[in-house]
Amino acid sequence: MEAVQYSAFGGADVLTLVQSEEPHAGPGQIRIAVRAAGVNGIDWKIRSGFMGEQQFPVGTGFDAAGVVDEVGSDVHGVSIGDAVFGAGSATLAEFAVLDAWASKPESLSFEEAAGYPIPVETAIRVLNQVGVRTGETLVVSGASGGVGSAVLQFARDRGITVIGTASARNHEYLASLGAIPTTYGEGLVERVRALAPQGVDAALDLAGSGVIADLIELTGEPSKVLSIADFSAPELGAQVSSPSGDRGAAYAEAIRLVEAGTFSIPVGATFAMAEAAQAHELSQAGHTTGRIVVTVSAG
Repeated sequence: MEAVQYSAFGGADVLTLVQSEEPHAGPGQIRIAVRAAGVNGIDWKIRSGFMGEQQFPVGTGFDAAGVVDEVGSDVHGVSIGDAVFGAGSATLAEFAVLDAWASKPESLSFEEAAGYPIPVETAIRVLNQVGVRTGETLVVSGASGGVGSAVLQFARDRGITVIGTASARNHEYLASLGAIPTTYGEGLVERVRALAPQGVDAALDLAGSGVIADLIELTGEPSKVLSIADFSAPELGAQVSSPSGDRGAAYAEAIRLVEAGTFSIPVGATFAMAEAAQAHELSQAGHTTGRIVVTVSAG
């Protein structure tokens, strides 16, 4: 099969399209013929060597959508030929093994569904972990990307007021998801206080742009600030979150809202497999609205 791999840490140019052995579903897993794969920030961080050693060559990608073509032992409720989305490893390939999945709603294209797994799981996890509740106010730094898009919509469904930071060109997008938009950078604390004179109950840092101290000043309590991108946050008493949640429950929550017509994560950019390096570069640059997706097969 064709797959995107790399044999050394480095920039996006280490990614190559190669012929590779097909993976196969083990116990508790399924294999899909991949139609599309999502690109996440964690992909380029791993490729760059920030997340520890790897055994080369290694594939890239965790999110995908496609059609089931193998079902492992101890797997129930899914059959060959089903359209699904979910998370696994080395998903930027013609075939990939998934460890967690859900049926793809008919209203979603494969490209849209491929952008859901990590953002949906992350959004539900961080909202639960930071402990923000109905009627409270949440600040989200870096709100226009895939995770931010999901956070804003889950928060809206829970009755949480959100103030989101993004570039001015993305403010209309944030407002469409129910958030109160503002710009990031110098003067953030003053701008947010003007928008939320009643105070801020919790804050999320999704971009890792050095805002932890400002968010603590806004909440007045370090434990009410959580980051998924700034691993120095605990030095200031804030929290860091990493994957550990119930992915199936998160997918089910997203599907419920998709079917109600109140949840959508747009595809901001699509690439072919041969353009995987460009997809990584765009992800690393940040400031993308919605998700970056690689189309693997038209099916």
